[in-house]
Amino acid sequence: MISPLAHIHPDARLAPGVTVEPFTTIAADVEIGEGTWVGPNVTIMAGARIGAHCQIFPGAVVSAIPQDLKFAGEHTTAHVGDYTVLRECVTVNRGTVDRGRTVVGAHCLLQAYVHVAHDCVVGDHCVISNAVQLAGHVQVGDWAILGGMTAIHQFVSVGAHAFIGGGSLVRKDVPPFVKAAREPLTYAGVNSVGLRRRGFSEQQILEIQDLYRIVFLSGQNTQEALARIEAEVPASTQRELAVAFVRAASRGIIKGPGKKGLDEGAD
Repeated sequence: MISPLAHIHPDARLAPGVTVEPFTTIAADVEIGEGTWVGPNVTIMAGARIGAHCQIFPGAVVSAIPQDLKFAGEHTTAHVGDYTVLRECVTVNRGTVDRGRTVVGAHCLLQAYVHVAHDCVVGDHCVISNAVQLAGHVQVGDWAILGGMTAIHQFVSVGAHAFIGGGSLVRKDVPPFVKAAREPLTYAGVNSVGLRRRGFSEQQILEIQDLYRIVFLSGQNTQEALARIEAEVPASTQRELAVAFVRAASRGIIKGPGKKGLDEGAD
């Protein structure tokens, strides 16, 4: 059902079964998939690519231009995957020439007042709690959970299955499978509860704990820790994902408990 009180540009492409409630505005160059519900007072701007069976709540703005002074009006997009929920007043800006798109994956929940800036890439099955703010170019892996009022610095990466406690200031990369909390942000163990919920075995969780003990608790620098992991921890998908993430962390990774962060200077 499309309300007669909604304003939809004739060039917008809405699949069958889309619902648009009153006082919503949908611009040209917008695509919305089958069965998606767009609530009242939503603004969907040019470049939005919204999947099937999504829910978009009042006050949300999808695909506004980037808040980036370098943006010169280039054609870019903002993508929202299937079955994703955008709660009240969520904002998802479209990309810049750097990546060309901003992406929020499928089966995600973005709670009220979340901001996803230009060129971010959020994976599938993520939960981003109330008032989380993602600066430009942030990457968030699949199944990550970000606690409320967390702020993430531009170009930071958060690994798959990571959990970040509420109110955190995230200035460094957060590796996959870990919990991070405190100020400054610190390794707080492996996200074992979340991993069990997602079907990881106890053996897999123990192996993840072993490798992060080496990274965060051994006193070795990053390169020494990675070499030791590859020598001592059995090969697995989890090991390769963690090692590749830490090795690629251009901003450095978060601190271990009671010690200076690995290969990182002052913020």
